Amino acid sequence: MPATTSTLDLLGDLIARARRAGATAADAVFVEGVSVSHARRLGKLEKLERAEGHDMGLRVFVGQRQAIVSSNDRSAKALDPLVERAVAMAKAAPEDPYCGLADPADIARDFPDLDLVDPVEPPAETLMERARAAEDAAMAVKGITNSEGAESSWGSSRVALVASNGFAAEYARSSHSFSVAVIAGEGTGMERDYDWSSTLHAADLDDPATVGKRAADRAIRRLNPRKIETCKLPVILDPRVSGGIVRHLAGAINGTSVARGTSFLKSKMDQMVFAPGVTIVDDPFRKRGLSSKPVDGEGIAPRRRALIDKGRLTTWILDLRSARQLGLKSTGHAARGTTSPPGPSTTNLYMEAGAISPAAMLKDVKRGLYVTEFIGMGINGVTGDYSRGAAGYMIEDGALAYPVSEVTVAGNLVDMFANLTPADDLEFRYGTDAPTLRLDGLTIAGI
Repeated sequence: MPATTSTLDLLGDLIARARRAGATAADAVFVEGVSVSHARRLGKLEKLERAEGHDMGLRVFVGQRQAIVSSNDRSAKALDPLVERAVAMAKAAPEDPYCGLADPADIARDFPDLDLVDPVEPPAETLMERARAAEDAAMAVKGITNSEGAESSWGSSRVALVASNGFAAEYARSSHSFSVAVIAGEGTGMERDYDWSSTLHAADLDDPATVGKRAADRAIRRLNPRKIETCKLPVILDPRVSGGIVRHLAGAINGTSVARGTSFLKSKMDQMVFAPGVTIVDDPFRKRGLSSKPVDGEGIAPRRRALIDKGRLTTWILDLRSARQLGLKSTGHAARGTTSPPGPSTTNLYMEAGAISPAAMLKDVKRGLYVTEFIGMGINGVTGDYSRGAAGYMIEDGALAYPVSEVTVAGNLVDMFANLTPADDLEFRYGTDAPTLRLDGLTIAGI
């Protein structure tokens, strides 16, 4: 969406009203969006919906006390009651020594063009055709017996932020996506799988027929799974699930967890956490990146950072509040909505590619487990203990042998981080990405 001076003026007026009502500082955020979604199953239309909406959030400070209110009514007559409620709530709130806006010297002044907006809204027929092509291609594969449906969507949104420290800016983004899920087999021997494509620009989407065929092939490969005995084996993570390892790191170095002392990495700053060949990057400025943004939720300029640099932990993920708790500066990682304070969050997070191909990595495993799906979230953020249900394929003599289901992969993230090896097949598909990964010494709990 194009920038609109009227939105910034609206928020600026809201800030001025808050100051006149007794707030010592304030900021306001406005979020506006439109989306179209379509769903079909076995060739029949199930949904075609369009949604448009906006929301506005006001955060006020009275000294070291803060409160947040939100409303979707931006009429002039609604602003004074909104401000009055916010200021009254702030006066009644407990003091927070770490809350507050950014210093004016630290706010962003330049905003890079990240090419986040596809200017063309696709007609509903285009969305319907994407879903149809994906489902038809999947259903045409021999062995596919049913469909859970295909969906396609488009959206466009705009975020504006104004604060009493002088910050005022807005940016927009678009999104295109489609997905399909199908079933192979009959009766109690049925298996399902899925695939999807999601980008900011329509031109970057995968071919729907290719996505449909991938979903079908994956479902068929899962037929006739076996159970295996409990053992310790090398585990290889498919790129569909390997990004989870990077997300677990992000959770462990989130400034809020570190400040509370509830992270298993809280004492590991500047230490080797991964093997020397591993680098993990957070890049807010990646062109057309799924999680790119020119500024963070507190008006501070983010930057590309190697969170892990050749195995060494270099930084926490910080917003203003967690940075102040730790006696540090914000890293520009604040994210926020209209109803709650900012909190630390990553952008385009990924592990850099390694030097070995997935084929060579697989060939080196005499017996192991190749994981394509995880179930549940059995992660202890305080200790790093890791236990998740999994499905995938048994590796025998360097090749995928047969499908495996109903197993649990267990270990500790400290050891897993230190002993993993990345392959060279990194692709940017999910917003948080990693290549194929090998982890040694994990416990596989089976029968």
